[in-house]
Amino acid sequence: MDIRGSIVALVTPMHEDGAVDWERLHKLVDWHVEQGTHGIVAVGTTGESATLGFEEHDIVIREIVAAANGRVPVIAGTGANATAEAIRLTREAEAAGADACLSVTPYYNKPTQEGLYQHFKAIAEAVDIPQILYNVPGRTSCDMLPETVARLAKVPNIIGIKEAKGEVSRIEELLRLCGEDFLVFTGDDATAVDSILVGGHGNISVTANVAPALMAAACEAALAKDEAKARELDAKMAPLHNTLFIESNPIPVKWALYEMGHIAEGIRLPLTPLAEKYRATLREALQQSGVLENK
Repeated sequence: MDIRGSIVALVTPMHEDGAVDWERLHKLVDWHVEQGTHGIVAVGTTGESATLGFEEHDIVIREIVAAANGRVPVIAGTGANATAEAIRLTREAEAAGADACLSVTPYYNKPTQEGLYQHFKAIAEAVDIPQILYNVPGRTSCDMLPETVARLAKVPNIIGIKEAKGEVSRIEELLRLCGEDFLVFTGDDATAVDSILVGGHGNISVTANVAPALMAAACEAALAKDEAKARELDAKMAPLHNTLFIESNPIPVKWALYEMGHIAEGIRLPLTPLAEKYRATLREALQQSGVLENK
């Protein structure tokens, strides 16, 4: 599988009581296809994977696969801090028809590098669906080192990594160690263009939730090595890259989509709607990027 470009880490829209809003979920998928998004991550961090139950998790993936209907690849978030749990989620995603799985490093329990290797190897050997590793130490307190990723790159159906440390040098090191066929995605919007220009394959993005056309075009330009165009497009999104993390993700991006009229204001505890004091700042960033009209 060769997935490249702008891959949105899709929010899971919810009603104000926290129930999943299936109608708006389907509409979001259609909108992303229309806007040129190259792929969708279902039930990742931005999709509130931490607060969805097992059955909900499975159903959201199935619904996104059905809504996409083969128009764009769907990558299912199936990571967990217990290997058996991750295998269970991965098997269900495979049965749902996802194109690949995104599996985060185990959080909270802080495995060793050998533990990480054995964890991901066990998942990969339990299924046939392609696996994409996910390293986000700012969330998990666990940093999977490039040397460990290089070992895992030799496991047949581990095809890539989402590296969200936010350092272009880490992207370069992974590209050097893991070989041409191993997909290296950034998970950091602020350095996405730089990461692709040095050889990365795409961006698994929060910003793409609100600026899908801009992010898709910027990634396409960077992949084509049109640096000037990529940087011009990225500059338009710059107000969003940091402001969308003014509170914990996905609090700001869900409020932004609500402000844009795409979803209701629902979010699940322990997350809460964006604090009032940050709303004007985020609204201004949306307007500066051209994705929300001035009112």
